[in-house]
Amino acid sequence: MNKLLKTLILENQLTLAVLDTTEMVNDAIKIHKLSPVCAAALGRALTVSTFMSSNLKNQIDKLSVTIAGNGVGGKITICGNGNLDMRGYIDNPQVDLPLRKDGKLDVGSCVGKEGRLTITRSMGLKEPYSGSSRLVTGEIAEDFTAYYALSEQQPTAIALGVKIGKDLTCVGAGGVIIQALPGASEENLIKAEEVMQGLKNVSTLIEEKGAEGVLKSLFGDISYNEYNPKYNCLCSKEYIEGVLISLGKAELQDIIKKEGSVKVSCQFCNTTYEFNEEDVSKLF
Repeated sequence: MNKLLKTLILENQLTLAVLDTTEMVNDAIKIHKLSPVCAAALGRALTVSTFMSSNLKNQIDKLSVTIAGNGVGGKITICGNGNLDMRGYIDNPQVDLPLRKDGKLDVGSCVGKEGRLTITRSMGLKEPYSGSSRLVTGEIAEDFTAYYALSEQQPTAIALGVKIGKDLTCVGAGGVIIQALPGASEENLIKAEEVMQGLKNVSTLIEEKGAEGVLKSLFGDISYNEYNPKYNCLCSKEYIEGVLISLGKAELQDIIKKEGSVKVSCQFCNTTYEFNEEDVSKLF
């Protein structure tokens, strides 16, 4: 089960989140038939986006994340909501790359070091809030750290990891994220920095200890709130029908004349919805 644990640390001056997203990454691997490096890239993005979604005020508030780099994997798109229904895809899911010299998956080359990270939050206001920053390394964690510093002026430390086993499934995925609250002392900021610097191989820690074990190893027996995010696409036949109606009857009949039917595929779950001439007539 996916887990997100959230608590306050260091005299309640900083927030801590520990995530285990192993199941979510395996769902993504199954749906998109991801190569190991694409699973790592998309998995890291899903993990940090889950954390961001958990900070939305209402369950129906929406988060959209786009990582548009110049790497071979192409663009990564993630959507989530305050209920922690997460989904995402990468443009070229089967791209593979040689391992880096240190033996790790080359996520930076998959994503690309040049491009932009864009975050959009729809929170029931007239206009959605949108922020953007340049990619730093394409390794995801550093890129989101830079986004928080530049676009939201919030000191944030992020460690992410996705470990792929020999059978090409994910054996450990998750993250540790610490954010400073206003007025946090220099002393506690240094302590938090030391904790993060000592954090190595987050995915292996999640694999061996789980989210609770990682939290306990970092800060001992402290209370926390637990959430259970999931990979859950919200597309449905009814939703697709609404989209088709907005295109108009003439447009749809023209497509049927040329193609024989109207096919709509959801990129998040790879479900294809097909409508024949009779189906389209019923819509109107």
